[in-house]
Amino acid sequence: MNPVRIGLIGTGGISHWHTRQLLELEEATIAAIADPGEESRRRWTSAFGLSSVPQYGDYAEMLEREELDAVVICSPHTQHYEQAKACLEKGLHVLVEKPMTCSSAEAESLLETADASGRVLQVSYQRHFQPEFLYIKQAIEQGAIGRLTSVNATLYQDWSQGTTGTWRQNPSLSGGGMLMDSGSHIVDVLLWTTGLRPEEVKAFHSRQGTPVEIDSFTTIRFEGGVVAGLNIVGLSPCWYESYIFAGDQGAIFMVDGSITLRRRGKEPEIPTLPKQTTNQDKSFVDAILGRHEIAVPGSFALEVVRLTERIYEAAGYHPFD
Repeated sequence: MNPVRIGLIGTGGISHWHTRQLLELEEATIAAIADPGEESRRRWTSAFGLSSVPQYGDYAEMLEREELDAVVICSPHTQHYEQAKACLEKGLHVLVEKPMTCSSAEAESLLETADASGRVLQVSYQRHFQPEFLYIKQAIEQGAIGRLTSVNATLYQDWSQGTTGTWRQNPSLSGGGMLMDSGSHIVDVLLWTTGLRPEEVKAFHSRQGTPVEIDSFTTIRFEGGVVAGLNIVGLSPCWYESYIFAGDQGAIFMVDGSITLRRRGKEPEIPTLPKQTTNQDKSFVDAILGRHEIAVPGSFALEVVRLTERIYEAAGYHPFD
């Protein structure tokens, strides 16, 4: 079997994570890279000793000149739609970093293109493969806490300080602030673990003197009366991530990856977590090879885009204003 020939679009920080995971796979090879920044390409080739891999400043030229089967897109958010659409229309499978797109209209258009092409469209939400989140999803589905009644999801991060002067605080490239960036993972967890659809959204935000929103506080009423709080804070001295999934018979508490299960009248439990068996890149290649269904399909990522869009609308925030 010939390895899946993959092109990288964007060679910044997150592409290095994908590269390490791709290099572990015998069924895949990185056939070319594209990034408008020569220094970014140099850092990538230096980090992995892959100076022989063809390089391009323009991804369109890479698509035209190289024989590829798939691409991994690691570019700024607002470029995802155009690049993913071009790749799908070229007949390539696509793994795109989060968020899939910056608007629901773009997301819906991209899904139509993927359906027409018959190619894999997967979005890189890594929490779908991590043991702690697999456990939470399974526990809720199996009724470990009874009927789900409420959720609180919180991410604190020194995002504002760490992204000053970068494309992440440039609305024309980022499409938004902390919520669109790191916060997209938390919106993903909220929707994926519960399987619920939002019915009502109320939100507030603060730009903290920057061009994009830094802090956002959101309340959501889901179908079935489940209520949720979503707190995304980008002006923090450190990383802090926590979740509480409460039900009528117990609750799951997670703080920075550590999980405790509490049930009425019983001692707290530290559950045994499932083993991680795959990741974004391995699952993408396996889906291309027909070994299983797409792990994080574009149809699911569309729901993340829709809720993110509703939060911005509820807060009266327009990233491009």
